[in-house]
Amino acid sequence: MADRGAKRPTVSVPDDWPAHPDLTLALNGMGGFDWDLDSGLMHLDPPALELFDMAPAEYDDRPATLGGRLPPHESARLATVVTRALKDGSDSYGAYFRVRRRDGALRWTHCQGSIRRDGTGRPRRVIGVIRDADAEYAQAVERIAVDEERRRHTGVVERTTAALAHASTVRDVIAVLAGDQGLNRLGAENIILGLVESGRIRLVSEGKAGSFRPELGVTKVGDEFPMSEVVRTHTPRFIGSRTEFAADYPRLWPAVEPLNIGSAAYLPLIAQARPIGVVGLFFAREGDFRDQERNLLVALGSGIAQSLARAMLYDQEHDLAEGLQQAMLPRRIPGVPGAEIAVRYRSARIGREIGGDWYDVTPLPDGRVAAVIGDVQGHDTQAAALMGQLRIVLRAYAAEGHTPATVMARASAFLHELDPDRFATCTYAEVDLGTGTARLVRAGHLDPLLRYAGGACRRLPVAGGLPLGLSAAFTQLDYPVTTVHLAPGDTLLLCTDGLVERPGTDLDDGLRELAGRVRDGPRDVQQLADRLCESAAERPTEDDMALLLLRLLGAPRQEDAGHLRQRITPGDPDARSAAKRLIRAAVRAWGARERAEEIELVADELITNALLHTDGAVTVDIRLPHGAGRRLRLEVTDRSSALPRRRTADPAGAAGRGLPMVERLADVWGVEPRGDGKCVWCEFNCP
Repeated sequence: MADRGAKRPTVSVPDDWPAHPDLTLALNGMGGFDWDLDSGLMHLDPPALELFDMAPAEYDDRPATLGGRLPPHESARLATVVTRALKDGSDSYGAYFRVRRRDGALRWTHCQGSIRRDGTGRPRRVIGVIRDADAEYAQAVERIAVDEERRRHTGVVERTTAALAHASTVRDVIAVLAGDQGLNRLGAENIILGLVESGRIRLVSEGKAGSFRPELGVTKVGDEFPMSEVVRTHTPRFIGSRTEFAADYPRLWPAVEPLNIGSAAYLPLIAQARPIGVVGLFFAREGDFRDQERNLLVALGSGIAQSLARAMLYDQEHDLAEGLQQAMLPRRIPGVPGAEIAVRYRSARIGREIGGDWYDVTPLPDGRVAAVIGDVQGHDTQAAALMGQLRIVLRAYAAEGHTPATVMARASAFLHELDPDRFATCTYAEVDLGTGTARLVRAGHLDPLLRYAGGACRRLPVAGGLPLGLSAAFTQLDYPVTTVHLAPGDTLLLCTDGLVERPGTDLDDGLRELAGRVRDGPRDVQQLADRLCESAAERPTEDDMALLLLRLLGAPRQEDAGHLRQRITPGDPDARSAAKRLIRAAVRAWGARERAEEIELVADELITNALLHTDGAVTVDIRLPHGAGRRLRLEVTDRSSALPRRRTADPAGAAGRGLPMVERLADVWGVEPRGDGKCVWCEFNCP
């Protein structure tokens, strides 16, 4: 500890000192020294020698004689301070150093010298004072320790408050306080948290395992417990020893005795002038809490109370919103003979906001069932209200016997009339449980997934239209219908984007990951739904999630690797290109990627010919069986009985080249009469 500033000595020393010693030095417990730099001799008066624990007869005015009283590192440090002051032109210096007394004890001493220089600036003499600084040093050490403790406690409050600022729910507050990081931060052995509810205190966090006593889970405010006491009095309770615990709280002592607890602080959590809870902090040490520590703990309790009040309000708002959302969803899903159905809904933790996700299942005549899932734009009560009305309307249209495309078109018109500024995405599936035929319509929603009885899972490429509401606004109400075949044991999965979306991740990647989880999941649809919800809960999202699983019952068959049916109307300019995309995606998904382009070209040629040369809609069927020597079959059916005929190709045009291309690309093809029309078919070897 050295102080070598430009300040002059605080004690004035006359130039002819020690010829005329200043008695005020001795009266103030100080000694003096006069150091002649030319001769090297240093005179010390008796008070100065007393500080070095030396008698006048033992000192010969030589500084080296003092060496035995200075530890080597202290002597070196003092010499460094003095040498620097002499060389850099300073007129004074000050330094703290330790002196070893005769009994070996080290005492702090302080010296301050005034440097006298000649006209050239050369130092010639040092006159100064020396005094005992041991008590001063002890006070300084104590002040430093107090300051360090104050900074530590203040840092604890600041860091804990910063961590609590990110806590949204009561569970988050508990995690901040009771986790290992929180315990280490606070220097506590354990932390408990109780909430005040209707004259009772309910323990919501018992801290470390093994510290919870069931009989103390809920206590009355009037009980003789420290938590009850601080709630009644609105003042903290500090317990400094185990003896105090046993004497003041005999009912609590059996729970405290086996624990490593020496002291405790119970802090009331007060918000808006009323106690909302209590936090108890337990420490291994025994000892009273100093005033400063108590004040900091009270400040900590105030910060915890604010965070807890905010979290409780958040939880209440979320529970209210979630209850409203759940009330608008079907109370139960009816049992449907021939199918197993599982539905799940999970709301995002976004406070009072409420989403518009929904699901529904409607039994239909003739062994059919309608399954629907959707999402209304927005996260507010208006979105939830529209969701409820839209769900009922879809159910009503389906029950009236309308086709899937008509159900969606009418629902879109209804939503546009109800609220022109909102839209909803939706997927509607009508499944014949007897034949396994499923007709799907998609309105701006995610593609469904299909898990086969054998375990494989793929994305179903379903032709899509505009979201409900927008299609009515743009008068594009002709929704294309995609027909697929479900075999016994197959499971159809419909979901909203909350199940697959993650920040910074494309939805297509999310669907691929979901397909992998479905493939590896349990066969039972209820267990699979639970597993998918658990996986979704591990990823943070601000969107709700709805899920519907429909599994066709019956003995599993391994007839087809895939089956796709699509109806194309002449008045829909986008239907043909949509069908091409579906065929390409389906063939690749079924493992026939090498022939996907050839199959797509042949399908496009046959569809174009049917639309040009016949009247009415065209139906496309594509099926790929299982097996090593499998052969994909493509069928294009129309309502004309006229058979296709080969024409001579025009060298200058494209006419007459269709059937030769079909013959060249397909392994085999032909034409079959079908009722009042015909079917042109092709087969492709896809080993």
